[in-house]
Amino acid sequence: MHIFKDLNNLSDEYIVVGVSAGPDSMALLHMLMHNTSKKIICAHVNHNIRKESNEEQSFIKKYCKDNNIICETMIITEYHEKNFENEARKKRYAFYEKVMKKYHSHTLLLAHHGDDLIETIIMKIIRGSNLEGYAGIKMYSKQKDYTIIRPLLNLTKEDILKYNKDNNLKYYIDKSNYNQNFTRNRIRLNILPKLKAEDKNIHLKFLKYSETLQAYYNYIEELTKEKVMNIYKDYYIDIELLKKEHPFIQKNIIFYILSDLYNNNANIIKDRHIDDIIKLINSDKPNLDINLPKNYIAKKTYNKLSFEKKKTKKDQYLIELKDTVKIDNIVIKKVDKEDTNGNNVCRLNSKDIKLPLFLRNKKNGDHVYLYKTNGKQKVKDVFINKKLPLSIRDYYPLLVDADDNILWIPNIKKTKYNVKKDEFYDIILTSYEESEEHNEKETK
Repeated sequence: MHIFKDLNNLSDEYIVVGVSAGPDSMALLHMLMHNTSKKIICAHVNHNIRKESNEEQSFIKKYCKDNNIICETMIITEYHEKNFENEARKKRYAFYEKVMKKYHSHTLLLAHHGDDLIETIIMKIIRGSNLEGYAGIKMYSKQKDYTIIRPLLNLTKEDILKYNKDNNLKYYIDKSNYNQNFTRNRIRLNILPKLKAEDKNIHLKFLKYSETLQAYYNYIEELTKEKVMNIYKDYYIDIELLKKEHPFIQKNIIFYILSDLYNNNANIIKDRHIDDIIKLINSDKPNLDINLPKNYIAKKTYNKLSFEKKKTKKDQYLIELKDTVKIDNIVIKKVDKEDTNGNNVCRLNSKDIKLPLFLRNKKNGDHVYLYKTNGKQKVKDVFINKKLPLSIRDYYPLLVDADDNILWIPNIKKTKYNVKKDEFYDIILTSYEESEEHNEKETK
């Protein structure tokens, strides 16, 4: 195979191959031994869930020793997630990455074959995915620090078993592969034989289908990246800009952002999530949110769409303002002098109010008497007019005196208690929003 020849052109001295002791990985290991000049690292994970697991690990170690191959093994001692397959996969790949770092390798070879590709594509169609997902398994898969290569994708399981027989290779069979409680196994045992009955080379048709979809996806991905840079800024999607794009591009932009949010675990994101978000942005309601997997929400706030972790409901608070108070990212402080005169500055005459001063969050029915006009307005309406996100309204700080009169809404609105700059005042307060960038600088 040309892939094995290409391996010899790599600059790395070592290549890592995942070996389970099954027929596929044993065939791949044997092929590598006879088709590459690179030093081979056999990486074996003992999943520790079958009685044969320890026997298979011992077999792999002996095989590698007999054939002068470096062998690295790991035993998974416990599982915590409900989805065993997903957790096992994460731990397996984490181990592979650890081995590659140890040997300064940037190449991981895995033994997925043509039948696996068919099964994966059918599973993606059943569960729903995006263009890349529907393409199934890639022969070359670029990761952050390494590349996964699957040299056997143009072979069938039957081809591999024949290779093993011709080369007198020993291997182990995982009996769980016949458990029809798993979707993949039902596809393998019931659907795949019917497809092969139609065309014995159906795997090559699926491989061509996969490569075609992947080519289209690569083009769309580059286009999407360009669009995202303009539409998604400061962790917000500009809804009006998004709506100008073709519906297909809209969905790809959302999927691209969610993929980053979920650390490129595309299995988490379903078609229904994308469709729900599209409905959300097209809703006439200015403030709306929907639930997403892993305790995230998609939150629409007027013309902005963000993806955030769910926040637990916060209780009422009452904090005396002696010098400086910080509520979330809003800082309120007493100062001796301030020349500006915006909504971020509050000047008070202590004779007009009852000390001490406090900061508290909104209560039902709160209202303020506005600066200069003395007009009465609900705090809720002030927040709405200011387009303050619904998620922070209930916790936003209000300055009150000892009689619970609202004296100031920091950064947003002055009240009748605020004194003009050229009049008498003996209290000066300022406020500002502390950005994430500022926080990072403070903690460095």
